[in-house]
Amino acid sequence: MTAIAHRPTADPLFRLVAYALETAHDRPPAAVWSAPHAFHLGSPALVAAAGWPVAAAAAPRDDGRVRLSSLGHPAQSCDLPLSGPYPTTPEWAARTYALLRTMARAGHGRGGTDLHVHGTLTEAAGLSVGEPMDCAVALAVADVHGGPGRPLPPRGRLAELAREAAPDGDEALRRAVLFARPGTALLTEGHRERAERRIPFDPGASGARLVLLATRGGAADRDGDLLRAAECARLAGALSVWPPGNRSGRGLLVLLPGDRLTAVRSAVANDFRDAGRPVPRFLNIAVAGAARREE
Repeated sequence: MTAIAHRPTADPLFRLVAYALETAHDRPPAAVWSAPHAFHLGSPALVAAAGWPVAAAAAPRDDGRVRLSSLGHPAQSCDLPLSGPYPTTPEWAARTYALLRTMARAGHGRGGTDLHVHGTLTEAAGLSVGEPMDCAVALAVADVHGGPGRPLPPRGRLAELAREAAPDGDEALRRAVLFARPGTALLTEGHRERAERRIPFDPGASGARLVLLATRGGAADRDGDLLRAAECARLAGALSVWPPGNRSGRGLLVLLPGDRLTAVRSAVANDFRDAGRPVPRFLNIAVAGAARREE
C-alpha cells in the first residue's frame, strides 16, 4: 500500500491522495479507502451509489492526536487532540473531527491518525459530500488501527458511529455508501442491513442514461433555476427528473433515453443562455458499488 502514490497503474485520484498525505505529513499512508457519493431515487428510502468517489489516506499515530489535511483546503490543515476540550476547528474539518473523536471514545483509533481526504465532487455539484466522507474516513481509520489479523468493525457499527457524530446526516445515503452494489438500488428500512432489499437499477443496460444536472447560479436563484432546468429537460425528452437528496440543493438527476442526451443538454444550455443564467453542468452517473480499500 505504501507504494500506491508511485504506482503508475493506480487510479490517479488515489495516487494523488496518497502522495498528498506523504507531502503534508512526511509519511506514507498505511491504507487508502474510497467511498462513492450516493443519491435518492425519488424516495427517502430508495438509494444507490454513484461512480464519483471520495478518498481518504490514513496512517496511524500513537500520541492521541489527529492531523487533518485536504487538497480542497490546502491552507487549512490542522493538528487536533482526540480528547479534552474541543479546540477551534476549520469548518471543512469539523464533521470529520467529530467522527474521529466519536470513534476514539468507542475504542477505534484512540492513538490518533494522520489523514488526508479529497473528493471528485464538491457540494456545488449537487450530491452530498458528508456521507461518503464519513464512511471513507471511518473505514480508513478502523483499518490502520486494526492490526494484523484483526477484522474491521462491522460496517453497520461504523454507520452507527457516523450517525452519532453527525445525527443530522442522511442515514439512507450512508447505507448506500457502505452496502451498495453496481447496477442495483437499495431499499432501506431502518438501520439494519438485513432489513434492506436490492432492486435492479442499471440505466445503461436498457440503453438509458443517468446524468446529474448541477445548476451554477447563486443561492437566491437556485429554486427557480432548478424548476427551469427540470421543465426544459422534460420537454426535451427526459424520462424522469428528481432531486438527489432530501435537502434542497443545486442539482437534479435526469434519467433519459441514450439518444436524447445531446438534445437535452442543448435544450437546457440554450434556455439558460437565453435567460441570462449560468449554464448548468452535466455529469454522467454510473450506478456503482460500495466503499472499498484501494490496493
